[in-house]
Amino acid sequence: MSDVPPCLNIITLGCSKNTVDSEKLLSQFSAAGYRVVYNDYSYDSDIVIINTCGFINDAKEESIDTILQFVEARRKSKIGKLYVMGCLSERYADMLRAEIPEVDDYFGVNDPAEVLKGLGKEYNTELINERILSGPSHYAYLKISEGCNRTCAFCAIPMIRGRYTSRSIEDIFNEARILAGKGVKELILIAQDLSYYGIDLYGEQKLRHLVERLSEIEEIKWIRLHYLYPANFPLDIIDVMNSNPKVCKYVDMPVQHISDKVLTKMRRSHGGQQTRSLLNKIKQMIPDAAIRTTLISGHPGETEEDFKELKEFILEYGFDRLGVFTYSHEEDTYGALNYEDSVPDDIKLSRMEELMSLQQDISLLKNTRAIGKELKVIIDREEGLFLYGRSEFDSPEVDQEIMIPKNNSSLKPGDFTFVKITSASEFDLLGEISGR
Repeated sequence: MSDVPPCLNIITLGCSKNTVDSEKLLSQFSAAGYRVVYNDYSYDSDIVIINTCGFINDAKEESIDTILQFVEARRKSKIGKLYVMGCLSERYADMLRAEIPEVDDYFGVNDPAEVLKGLGKEYNTELINERILSGPSHYAYLKISEGCNRTCAFCAIPMIRGRYTSRSIEDIFNEARILAGKGVKELILIAQDLSYYGIDLYGEQKLRHLVERLSEIEEIKWIRLHYLYPANFPLDIIDVMNSNPKVCKYVDMPVQHISDKVLTKMRRSHGGQQTRSLLNKIKQMIPDAAIRTTLISGHPGETEEDFKELKEFILEYGFDRLGVFTYSHEEDTYGALNYEDSVPDDIKLSRMEELMSLQQDISLLKNTRAIGKELKVIIDREEGLFLYGRSEFDSPEVDQEIMIPKNNSSLKPGDFTFVKITSASEFDLLGEISGR
């Protein structure tokens, strides 16, 4: 009999919240005696768990395709057991069991103990904040809450993840300390809505208090905030960005649209004027902050006039980072139940491309203005003759990188250095290590 422990492979699809869930499961299964691997598509595992996304149509299709891919691998005896968890199976468990019975079992979200139990193992409560990092060891996503209380017409997250539930400051702090002990230097705080943090648990917004507490951890050098909802935006966090060098001057705030008519149909809690006022206030308080946003093109009811207003808004404001999604009807959302999907797909796509073309010009202008400046940079990776890093104004995986010729540098991933920007393209910068 072989003494080699069984190999368990977790495939993660979707957002960084799923990544955190998978990393915590990796830790649990490792402690339970498995040899764990992550996102291994070599089909050489005794057990495969696919952590799915069910947010939008494209993500659902990717999840289904991945499940079928591993079902075929199992049919050919390339893998052993196959399990599916996450957002897709939370929403469609019965349908999936009927359509893809080759999967051994389906699990939802928010209950890792059920996954362990389904595989005949006990959940170890002593490891509740332990994770095996799946990416670079110098940064990590830190989930501060689950669920969402917003009722945006296009979003299925509240149906999947439930109502907003904040974690306690001390619980988050304890996890952050563990991450710091593993070499993490940059914490990226994530939630469906950072602005709401603490209201359900403490009766008031507590994001500032949480960030200040986390900044006490000596090994943590950068704290980055993702997904700050515009309504009830915690302006006191901007004061912290100004006063605390550990807090990145980076605001990720999805405004989705600027037309009052469209925002009302989206059931957002903010209007166009409120959005403009907030953005202007942030820029006044912290002029050098990078502001990232996301927009939706082709939402039901979006007219050419609404789209023109959105284009003018982008040109007027000039976001540092911007992403655009085309609208898709999601089952059981308010939009799917109450609106006709009125904008043709080709128009949705052409509007998205037009918005991104505008952003490309804006990004090139902003990047060109960075030439000659000196930025503090964290090195993420090395590839060929270059090091690739980021300043505080860019988040990993979604924003631009700074390319730095290695020359004879001894810098490695996780190191900080100062880089002088020498040239720029639309979505990347080139620089050289300064003498500082």
